[in-house]
Parts: sequence; C-alpha cells; structure tokens
Amino acid sequence: MTTEAVWEIPEPLSVREVCLDDRTVTTVRQHGNASGPRLVLSHGNGFAIDLYFPFWSLLADDHELIVYDIRNHGWNSVGELSDHNVPTLIRDHDLILDTVDRVYGNKPTVGIYHSLSSIVPLLSSANLYSALILFDPPLCRPGASQVELHAAAEKGAAQTRQRGYRFRTREAFADFLRYIPAFARVVPGVRELVAQTTLRQSADGEAYELRCPREYEAQLMDYTRSFFPLVDLESLSCPTKIVGADPTLPYSYLPTFDLSNVMKVDYDFIPEATHLLQLERPEECAAAVREFLECLDLD
Repeated sequence: MTTEAVWEIPEPLSVREVCLDDRTVTTVRQHGNASGPRLVLSHGNGFAIDLYFPFWSLLADDHELIVYDIRNHGWNSVGELSDHNVPTLIRDHDLILDTVDRVYGNKPTVGIYHSLSSIVPLLSSANLYSALILFDPPLCRPGASQVELHAAAEKGAAQTRQRGYRFRTREAFADFLRYIPAFARVVPGVRELVAQTTLRQSADGEAYELRCPREYEAQLMDYTRSFFPLVDLESLSCPTKIVGADPTLPYSYLPTFDLSNVMKVDYDFIPEATHLLQLERPEECAAAVREFLECLDLD
C-alpha cells in the first residue's frame, strides 16, 4: 500500500482577527517572507485556504502570503445563513483588505482567488489590487454559456444539500473522497488535507462535521450564479491573469472559463487539470503565478 504524503501547515508568522460585523470575525494569517511582494489568497466554495497549502507553500520563500477563509469556512465559526451571500462577501472582502493594509503596511498587493471566490474581487468597487490572478473562475457571457453554467450550478447546489455532512472520523471522510470524481486527480495527501481543513469535531464530540455546512455552500452556489454575467472583463481596474482548467476535459464541478472571453484577459490553462487545478498541479499553478508576476512592475 502506497503511503500518502502528509501536508503539515506551519504556524503563521502573524494572526489578526477582523470584525466583519457585530457577530462575525474572520482570522487573517501571514505566512511566507514578510519582506517580499504581497499575495492575498482565499479559496473556493466549501473549502478552506489551508487546503491550498500544496500550492501556496511553493510561493512562500519569495512572497508575503496573507491568507484568509471567507465567512462560515475554515478557521471561522458559523454565523447566520441569511448573511451568507455575495453582497456580504464583497463587503467582507473590502474590510479584510483594508485591515491588511492598516496592520501590515500599504504596499502593492496581488489577489489570488479560486472558483466562486473569484467573483468577489471582480465585483468589488474598491480599487484594492495591483493585479489579480484567478484560477478557473466561473465567468460566462449571456447566452448558451450562461444557460449551461446556471444549469450546472443549480444541479450542484441540489446535490450539495443532499450529501453527507457528518463522519465518524477524518480518515473515513478522506477515504470517502477517493470515490468522488472531482478528487480523482489531486496530488497525494490532498484528500487527507481536505479532511483536516474542512471538518471540525461535532458538538457532541462523537463525530466530525463540515466546517461550512452544506446548506451554506449550496446557498452560495445559488446566489453566485446570478452574479456571473455581471463581471465585465473589459473594465478591469488592474492587470488580470486567468488560469483555467483544461478545456478539453469534461468538467466535474462547473464549466471552465468561457473561452469567448479569452481575448479580454491574459489567459492560460493547465493541461490535464480540472477545476481543482491548484490541488492537482500545484507546481504548474505556482509557475503560472511567478511568470505573470515577473511581467508586472510592482515597485
């Protein structure tokens, strides 16, 4: 039997709590090289930014990494379901970036986001970034691609509401993921890292439950699909790189980046990678980040 890799997330250099409202706090962590160029990273729906450690650890030697979980995910406690929507996440995002500048000092900042979280910085009216790098954002144009994306999101939300959410052990959850097509291509140890970063012990202490409840993940899918067509790639406020999944592969989550938009941004894709490309091809994804950053003047 092959031994899986074990991913151990180091202690942050610094931790700061950001009050998002009277009831909600999110925890921002600083990793990497504090004197290097600043990268701010967050994650896709239902996940946690620590899950992306196989990817962002490859950038830690040369960059200051500011990582955070969106509300109701990861390190954060679970708040009201009614607040779990795109407008609230945009407000959260702006507060977090403002706090980062205030606490860690103002300097050029590059945002790195995946999947549904990519919509948030694109819809923010605040000019907070020197550049953006978006991994497989679910962007579409009105028409056939929008219909396909909406149908896939609606189906995904329905499936999310029906899936299991409570597991006897973390090991049982990691083993369960072996049978999920979306996790078929991940690098060794990622399924165990999913269990470590997206489960917390239940209140009764007898099992483990999803940190982001399934109803919250499904609701965000329902909300966010209405915002996909609102993103105007022709009016981006900063240089933007999109790194997509391999468009020749069948998708296992949402359709990949709408290639009719490809002339509007710096676009590339990772061969043989699906929607979870940072967990499948972390070295190639990190190389794409470095290549784009080398083209920018961030001084």
